[in-house]
Amino acid sequence: MLQFTDLVRGGEVVRDIKQKYPETTAVFDKFALRASCDDCSIEMSARKVGASLEDLLVEVNKAIYQIRGVTARAI
Repeated sequence: MLQFTDLVRGGEVVRDIKQKYPETTAVFDKFALRASCDDCSIEMSARKVGASLEDLLVEVNKAIYQIRGVTARAI
């Protein structure tokens, strides 16, 4: 089960996230992050392509949770 500390954050490097969670590659592609962004932080990459960091992080974390069979619940 994923813990709160497992959530991907904006300061993490795109390549590291893709390697740890391959299911996120489709999300990064959807947000038009190019291969040249792989060595940048997620925050910097989002800024470069004009994407919302918050939206990108939500989608990345959602992809990870869905593949691993965990769903987020409202409290």
